[in-house]
Amino acid sequence: MDSVHGRLPSLHAILDVEVAAAANWDSLDLARVFLDGGAPLIQLRAKHLNSGSFLALCDAVVGAAEPYGTRIVVNDRADLARMSGSAGVHVGQDDLAPRAARLLLGPGAVVGHSTHTVAQIQAAVNEPLTYIAIGPVFGTRTKATGYEPVGLARVSEAARLSLGLPVVAIGGITLDTAPAVIAAGASSVAVIADLLATGDPGRRVRAFVDALA
Repeated sequence: MDSVHGRLPSLHAILDVEVAAAANWDSLDLARVFLDGGAPLIQLRAKHLNSGSFLALCDAVVGAAEPYGTRIVVNDRADLARMSGSAGVHVGQDDLAPRAARLLLGPGAVVGHSTHTVAQIQAAVNEPLTYIAIGPVFGTRTKATGYEPVGLARVSEAARLSLGLPVVAIGGITLDTAPAVIAAGASSVAVIADLLATGDPGRRVRAFVDALA
C-alpha cells in the first residue's frame, strides 16, 4: 500500500464526522476506538467542517494512529492530507483530479478515486491511482452520491475493467454482505454506518477484519 499499486487492507473504516456526531461520538474518540479494534486503514470525512478544524482532526488522528501502524486517508482534501502527513487522499468526481493529487502528495501516497459508472471506471484506469472505489453498492443514507445503487454486478465489472488496480466497494455494506462483495471482485470494502450499528464500533471493526481475513 506504500506505492501506487500496493496491496490494500480488506477493510477501510470510514469515520464521517457528521455520522459520528449523530451517534453521539466525538470524532477523535471514535478514531481511537477504531484503532483499538484493529482498523488497518481509516478514511476521515468531514464534508461540512471548516478547514482549520478538519486539519486539527487530521493531525490528531494521524498522531493517534502512528503506534498502530494504521494508515489515515483524508477524504476530498489533498492539501490537508499533505499538511497532516497522512497516508493519502480519496477524491470524488468533483474534487481535485487524481493526477493533481498525485503530483501534490508524491509517488508513495495513497490516492483513491470514486467511480459510479462504466465510463468513470474506464477514465479512472488512466489516472495514477492506488485504487478505484465503486458504489454505492447497496442503498445508503450516509453518502449522498446522486447515483442509484450499482449492485454486485457493477463491482464485478469494475474489477474486470480496473486493469489490476484494486477495487474498493462502498455503500450500504454490512458485516453480513461484505463477504459477498469481496467474492464479487472487490479487494476491499469501505464501511461507514455499519461500524456504528451495534453501539460497539471497536468490536464491529474487529468482526469485519476477522470476517475478511
